[in-house]
Amino acid sequence: MKPARILIVDDSAVVRKVLSNLLASDPEIVVAGTAGNGHQALARIPEIKPDLVTLDIEMPGMNGLETLVEIRKLDPKLPVIMFSTLTERGATATLDALARGASDYVTKPSPSGSAGQSADTVRVREELIRKIKFLCAARVPQPPPALLPPLFSARPQARVDVVAIGSSTGGPNALTTLIPQLPADFPVPIVIVQHMPPLFTRLLAERLHGLAQLQVREGKDGERLGRGQVWIAPGDYHMTVSRRGNEFVLGVNHEPQENSCRPAVDVLFRSVAETYGANVLGVVLTGMGADGTRGSAIIREAGGEIIVQDEASSVVWGMPGSVVAARLAHRICPLGDIGSEVVRRVSMRRVFASAGQR
Repeated sequence: MKPARILIVDDSAVVRKVLSNLLASDPEIVVAGTAGNGHQALARIPEIKPDLVTLDIEMPGMNGLETLVEIRKLDPKLPVIMFSTLTERGATATLDALARGASDYVTKPSPSGSAGQSADTVRVREELIRKIKFLCAARVPQPPPALLPPLFSARPQARVDVVAIGSSTGGPNALTTLIPQLPADFPVPIVIVQHMPPLFTRLLAERLHGLAQLQVREGKDGERLGRGQVWIAPGDYHMTVSRRGNEFVLGVNHEPQENSCRPAVDVLFRSVAETYGANVLGVVLTGMGADGTRGSAIIREAGGEIIVQDEASSVVWGMPGSVVAARLAHRICPLGDIGSEVVRRVSMRRVFASAGQR
């Protein structure tokens, strides 16, 4: 496979040089060109035909958001990774960029520490290279996987008392589609892991709260779960659920990463399966990697069910595809259908369970 060709767009010559050096260390990636502003970037894309663009958000003249809109007119499917600061302004702009069609984002290293030596710079290199490879590979047409039949019974076994959702790359937009589809009288709590750093998760929760009929908040240790509440795991913290008497409460912790993630979907899924048993509906949305597969297996072993997003509507079909390949999915749905499917299964299984208790 030929190396992925990257166009780096940033108004800082120093940043362009640093990123070029970071990417040059990987033989599967080549920097095909750079641009110092949005206008230059738009001129260079037809010229060098990159496989992916890294795009700074804050640039004079045509900023990153404006450039992204124009890139989408040139090529709706060209992967674009936003390069943003870990500030409230940068996080807000990043969420705006994702809503406008950006594929993913990487936060810039902090100003402290020498470039090339700081742990933050190493983090940027590893994260950026990993995302470039996933997004470029996802753009290459692949033959459909030879999937085995799913292992499940069509008959519901227990009512749903909690919905647990895991997502990563493309997840903010997927959640923006899914959560507003749920009705105001949704009868059970929803707990979510979206792979994002601190601050980003709070702003995502606030954004979803403004769009949804349900109350959406960032998870906090000791919060009690109630019907129709939506809780998003805080960045850099795992989120769990436990039982305290007749109440179900959230927990957050800073234990080691799982699947190179914190928060991790597997941690949350394992927790809800241990706490709720068979009364769990798991949902795995778009995302790279395989976080959520082991947790889905534990939910299934406890008697719960799993829905996954289909490949066509996923930005990256890594997480949901891994669940499908492991024969753990009860249903594969386009993103636009997942909300109604969640409502149907929650309602159906609660009615079924009530009828069985008569």
